[in-house]
Amino acid sequence: MIDGTKITELRIIPDERGAVLRMLRKDDPVFSKFGEIYFSKVYPGVVKGWHLHKKMTLNYAVPVGMVKLVLYDNRENSSTKGEIMELFIGETNYQLVTIPPNVWNGIKGIGTVPALIANCATEPHDPNEIVRMDPEDNFIPYNWNLRWG
Repeated sequence: MIDGTKITELRIIPDERGAVLRMLRKDDPVFSKFGEIYFSKVYPGVVKGWHLHKKMTLNYAVPVGMVKLVLYDNRENSSTKGEIMELFIGETNYQLVTIPPNVWNGIKGIGTVPALIANCATEPHDPNEIVRMDPEDNFIPYNWNLRWG
């Protein structure tokens, strides 16, 4: 587990009309403040990443589809510097993943349908606050290819 990252199991409340998928409340222990909520769609097999936010804490949930979420800790004073964390979240593993600032992260759509990622971020989007890197960059020791075995 990368230092500062939190995983919260989320409730799905089904009934005969459909379901309510809970994400985040202001009285949840992981909630710190509200900046904006946005949604990102990722197609199966597509990688969105790498990126990190300098100030923003991310709160990801995937109500539709499935993704592989990968985190890499390159923070100088972190107890988990150099560690990689791989998570599979979405419809069949509905969780909230809270990612602290300055942790690299990327998402790969898995399965057969586009995935919808919801992010309740602590800061409004600011293009000067985000750092992006090619997902194939060798700086981060991770291979996005499908693993067998």
